[in-house]
Formats: sequence, structure tokens, C-alpha cells
Amino acid sequence: MGTAPKYSVSVAGVVVDDSDRILAVERMDNGRWEAPGGILELGETLAEGVRREVAEETGVHVEVGRMTGVYQNLTLGVVALVFRCRPIGGVPTPSEESRRVEWLTLDEVRERMPDVFAIRVLDAFGDSARHRVHDGVSLIG
Repeated sequence: MGTAPKYSVSVAGVVVDDSDRILAVERMDNGRWEAPGGILELGETLAEGVRREVAEETGVHVEVGRMTGVYQNLTLGVVALVFRCRPIGGVPTPSEESRRVEWLTLDEVRERMPDVFAIRVLDAFGDSARHRVHDGVSLIG
């Protein structure tokens, strides 16, 4: 039997402030604007992973709320679990992974983020969790 392909599990936080602005990072590696997140580490709960990734990439500490979506990237083999969060401390600060960190309006999210990442933010404003499939560029389902 051959080795079966494996998926990575990532987590991301859609951090929403009291003015419905979204905390976003401009990634250092590809220059794209996204919600902060990354690969879940072994032994870490989903909430711990979200808190760690958001803090590492933005300097902001969050309270993790409900899961708002599951996003499957067929090209990279990544399943991303996205959670709505609220800020509870810290100051937005760029890191080794993020070139810039800014609070964006929903209109700015639509303008700056690729569709497959903007939809994660928009889904966080819905009432129920979504499942979407994409190829890294376009939504497939």
C-alpha cells in the first residue's frame, strides 16, 4: 500500500471589534491580506491554536467564540477551521509573519482580500457555520 495523501489542519481567527472592524494581516510570504491563522500544533486545542496564531501574527489577544466555517484547499491539502473572536488586549503589531496589521471594514476586506479568504470573514457574520471548498484561488463549492 502506498502512502496516503495527508491534509494539514489550520485555524484562523476572524477578530471583530465593537465597530465591526476586522483584524487583518498582510502576510510576509505572499503579500496577501488574510485573517490571522496557521497550522494547528500537536497537543493544542483548537481555541489554544487560534489564540496563539492571532497573538503571534498581530500582538492582539482574543477570546475565541463560535466556529464560523470549514474551508478545504484542494491544491495545498489544508483544512482551515475558522472562529469568530473578540479582542481582549494587546496592540496590533506586525511580526515576522505579517508585514502589516490593520483593522479593516467589511468593504476593505472585500477590496483587499482574495475571494477565498474574504469569504471566511463574511461567513463569520452569518448565523451558522459554512463548509466551502476552493483551489487556493477560486471557490469550487
